Amino acid sequence: MNSEASTAALLVIDVQKGFDDPVWGRRNNPELEEHVAALLTVWRARRLPVLHARHMSTLPTSPLRPGQPGNEFKTATAPRSTEPVIEKSVNSCFIGTTLDADLRRSGITSLVLAGLTTNHCVSTTARMAGNLGYDAWVVSDATAAFDRTGPDEVLYPAELVHAVALSDLHGEFASVVDTRTLLSEGGRRA
Repeated sequence: MNSEASTAALLVIDVQKGFDDPVWGRRNNPELEEHVAALLTVWRARRLPVLHARHMSTLPTSPLRPGQPGNEFKTATAPRSTEPVIEKSVNSCFIGTTLDADLRRSGITSLVLAGLTTNHCVSTTARMAGNLGYDAWVVSDATAAFDRTGPDEVLYPAELVHAVALSDLHGEFASVVDTRTLLSEGGRRA
């Protein structure tokens, strides 16, 4: 981990009540919310920048659609009134939002990413962050995925989906690290 993590903004992606809906299937990493809360505690105590993203689904049956209870943030990881919320309707936190301009205006060049889901919004945002020149960190145990059925009709377990998504990101678009490593190594850095 380099010193850029010491000034990184924490971006908590889509930790919304709608992801508890059974429609998504089985999720790996039941400790995700606990790890995100730990990251928030450290970032807030150090007065480092914290941002949240909320998925505003345009699908009529989505639990993440505006106006549905599932669109709300989970209580343990909800934003404080002073923390910006980015609302998006696609996978990337950068598309259709002012995130890039806001980060650049604030002089932020590093992002720590946590949230849901590893293979969708976290991955897409990390890829774009890397392509846009940000030093991106994805926190492996503060992200999670769901079981997925592929076009081959094979059911891929959430653990595999999560691991492959992290593998695809690491060293190419972002550095993948767990909460303990980020906070202990980065005790002076994060």
